[in-house]
Amino acid sequence: MHALNPLRRRSALAVAMLSLACLAGPSHAASGPTVPDLLDLPARESARAQHSLQLAVARAGERLVAVGERGAVLLSDDAGRSWRQAKSVPVSVALTDVHFVSASHGWAVGHSGVVLHSADGGETWQRQLDGSQAAVVVRDDAKRRAEAGEEGAAAALRSAEYLVTDGPDKPFLGVRFADELHGYVVGAYGLALHTADGGKSWQSLVGQVPNPRGKHLYQVQIEGSTLLIAGEQGALFRSSDAGASFAEIRTPYSGTFFGALELDGDALLAFGLRGNAWRSEDGGASWQQVKLGQPVTVSAGRRLQDGSVLLADEGGRLLRSTDGARSFVALAVQPGTGLTGIAEAADGALVLSSAHGLSRVEPDALTTGERISGINASGAK
Repeated sequence: MHALNPLRRRSALAVAMLSLACLAGPSHAASGPTVPDLLDLPARESARAQHSLQLAVARAGERLVAVGERGAVLLSDDAGRSWRQAKSVPVSVALTDVHFVSASHGWAVGHSGVVLHSADGGETWQRQLDGSQAAVVVRDDAKRRAEAGEEGAAAALRSAEYLVTDGPDKPFLGVRFADELHGYVVGAYGLALHTADGGKSWQSLVGQVPNPRGKHLYQVQIEGSTLLIAGEQGALFRSSDAGASFAEIRTPYSGTFFGALELDGDALLAFGLRGNAWRSEDGGASWQQVKLGQPVTVSAGRRLQDGSVLLADEGGRLLRSTDGARSFVALAVQPGTGLTGIAEAADGALVLSSAHGLSRVEPDALTTGERISGINASGAK
């Protein structure tokens, strides 16, 4: 893991998370001595929860589930037209990502290294992991590797000891499950864990991901047995064996990627800060920049059910591609600034999370817009 001054690393993470969430005021995430309190303090009911900072939204069968600041979990059973709070959430830390593998089973992650599980479609949640427990998992794995004489394990063990000493102050930023048993979480300072029993126990992936400098990891995606992790400083890592091993994908961009998508064939799309979007036709061997028209951070992306690709940026633009992310159309609809997440409702509408809450975009709004520049002809290796 990275050996830079911890204060400098925290500053770098704070800047990136500020950009991702478009926070207009002071953060509600806890730090210092208040962290244990928020881990043990159940989320409170709030009449303004629907209009508070929401960082991610996902489908749970026909239902939609959104997560955000202060442990807020919001549920919609009418395709995003109305929302209510979950009945029970055991923490009040900010929740950064959520994923469901069925109408019942889902997981959410967030600040203080928390992992939550729901078995009833998001109505109630149980804490499965926190940052203190995650640090011990990482340390014990690093110790095992050091005792076995693995290259770089001694340095990893020293860094892992710092994790344990620091306590639960490192956020998880991404979560994906392949099924009700096998799942993956990633986060700050290169944190990466997986479970094979639905979150009852966790194992470290830090030794498998070739990330010795501990770059922050913002997203993990699953496509069959393939995992794709995106992070800061142009970091992309891929596993073709369900996480048993990872390879670094080198990119021409040195800034933060907030996400990456597997496209048809061997094509990839990575997106992030300052309007950067890069496409590869050959699994990452070479890259071409996709011009998006404005230097505004792209904070979310997903493939829709019709095969098109949708990106969302902090300025409130929705960018849609129907040619495999070679070019994009800026949709005419204006859902508001500070977009953080995208879900597709059962009726084909888009449901968006943002710094200002949740909004719904009707299906017919996806067909009108203005074409913008596509792939940069010069490309890059």
